Amino acid sequence: MDKLSIKAVENVTEITKRVGTLPKQMNISIYENMNDCSHNNKPLSLDTLFELSEFFKFFGDTTRIRIIEILLSGEISVNEIAEKLQLGQSAVSHQLRILRTAGLVKPRRVGRTVFYALDDEHIGLIFNTGLAHIMHKKGV
Repeated sequence: MDKLSIKAVENVTEITKRVGTLPKQMNISIYENMNDCSHNNKPLSLDTLFELSEFFKFFGDTTRIRIIEILLSGEISVNEIAEKLQLGQSAVSHQLRILRTAGLVKPRRVGRTVFYALDDEHIGLIFNTGLAHIMHKKGV
C-alpha cells in the first residue's frame, strides 16, 4: 500500500475513534478491506465506472446520509429513525426504499415493525472515509 493510502486509512481510523461511528461488529481491518477490494491498478471498464458513479449518487442526499449515520450504530426500526430525524414515517420509508434498492441497507420484519441495518461493513467504511476527508479539509 502506498503512503497516501496508509495516511487515508490512518485518517479514517482517527475520525472513527473521535466520532465513534463505526460499531463493534464493523470494526474490521481497514487495511485488509482496502486490499481485498483493490482493482490492482488495472483499467476499469466503462460499465464498472458507470456503476460506481451510480452507487455514489445514493450518498448525494442529506436525509439518506443522516439515515446511514444512524444505522452505523446498529439495527433500528423505521419509527425510531423517523423520531431521531424528526421526519414523518412515510418520508423516512421513502428514503429507506431507495437505500434498500441500492443495496445499502437491509430490512428485517418482526410482526408489523420493520428494522433496518446497513447491508455490510463497506457502507460504514465509505461513510467514515468521506467523513475523514471532510474533517481533514476542515482541519479537524
